[in-house]
Amino acid sequence: RTYLEEELIKARKKPSLRKDMYQKMIEVDPDAPTEEENVLRAVTKPRYMQWRETISSTATLGFRIEGIKKEDGTVNRDFKKTRTKEQVMEAFSEFTRGNRNVLNSYLNRLKGIRATLETSPFFKCHEVIGSSLLFIHDKQEQAKVWMIDFGKTTPLPEGQVLQHNVPWVEGNREDGYLWGLDNLIQILTELSQSEDLH
Repeated sequence: RTYLEEELIKARKKPSLRKDMYQKMIEVDPDAPTEEENVLRAVTKPRYMQWRETISSTATLGFRIEGIKKEDGTVNRDFKKTRTKEQVMEAFSEFTRGNRNVLNSYLNRLKGIRATLETSPFFKCHEVIGSSLLFIHDKQEQAKVWMIDFGKTTPLPEGQVLQHNVPWVEGNREDGYLWGLDNLIQILTELSQSEDLH
């Protein structure tokens, strides 16, 4: 999930039609808007937020790729419809140029992050929404991953904890962070064992 429950509740209480979000929606999928939304040429923010989650791997894998910048400076942000494990594997294979050493470094770092989160008192009592993992590697096969973007990370009420690996239903505040991280680790593990790598 990439939005706070409070954002959804607030947007529902005061729904305003957003022409900009309608434009973003039809750029990705011209058939996505309802008949009424097409007439209005606008959608509400809750509608857009929930639709955006369903078209990407956020709904199927618990994370999504926002963009990739290659060493030549080219940037690809066309991942809105990247939804399947195979598509994610293809994106990472292209990003790492099939370099097994880089992939293994990423995997080791992700597993380290996972182990740290599992025992972190901070993580247990915070909802981590919309954060990112920043992957960087160089020609010398130095590869690192950092957790970034904590603007929507919020503390839970006193005494409440999250598991971070169960589905979100409105009210439980579960963010699915570990579910997404586990899926990413599994996908990169599979990719690192591929015979197509060098």
